[in-house]
Amino acid sequence: MTDAPQASDGPTVAACQTDVADLDPDANAATLHDRVAALPDAVDVALFPEQFLTGFVPDERMADAAVRTDGPTLDAVRDCAAEHDVALLVGYVETSGEDDDALYNAVAYVRPGGETTVYRKRHLWGRELGVLTPGEERVTVETPLGETGLVTCYDLNFVADSAAYTEERVDALLVVGAWPAAHTENWRLLVRARALDGVRWAVACGRTGRREVPDAPGAAYGGRSMVARPNGSVHTALADAERDLVTTLDPDEQAYHRKRVGIYRD
Repeated sequence: MTDAPQASDGPTVAACQTDVADLDPDANAATLHDRVAALPDAVDVALFPEQFLTGFVPDERMADAAVRTDGPTLDAVRDCAAEHDVALLVGYVETSGEDDDALYNAVAYVRPGGETTVYRKRHLWGRELGVLTPGEERVTVETPLGETGLVTCYDLNFVADSAAYTEERVDALLVVGAWPAAHTENWRLLVRARALDGVRWAVACGRTGRREVPDAPGAAYGGRSMVARPNGSVHTALADAERDLVTTLDPDEQAYHRKRVGIYRD
């Protein structure tokens, strides 16, 4: 189910809040295609949750489920972006394809023309530390929202990262997450805070549902996808159902709040 966008001349974004088939990239790629096909034509950028294409279990099975950025699973994402003329931000566990067999918690920003920018999560949480390798670089990318920082889940807790993106040229943050259901108020607070830090839009897409994989710890995810305004207030938000949050961002709102909150002037 999709929430209709508001009328505006600004970019239209969609946070596609969904459950994930852990260890099944083919099933998740099919879900992505179906969800994107159902979005309104006006959508410029669609987000899917952290580790969406692969899911995550904290053991050796991730090596088999992980996908290459230049491999067929991401090619299917690129085909979908081209078919529907929409930029896609998709999380997955990435295999480097190098001799060290490193795995990363990655997110790919895929443009309709196929160009792909990858961010590897710098701050790993909990059991990720035993399986994945942290990324090293912060990443910004030009999107229909302007220059945009890419953020994954636990990265939200690190104010130094937000401060690094607090530059006048960075107009937005795109956030993917798989936040525990028991702590979703922290997620909501942090998304809002990171929007206010830079007086910018923050669009956040969370995983919902449960991880129920044999011989792996279970997990419940909170969803709570949302868009935070440049003044830190909630523009629109979901609860925990599988649905698409679609909204259009007013290009004048950021300018208004940056005039009122003079962090770049002061």
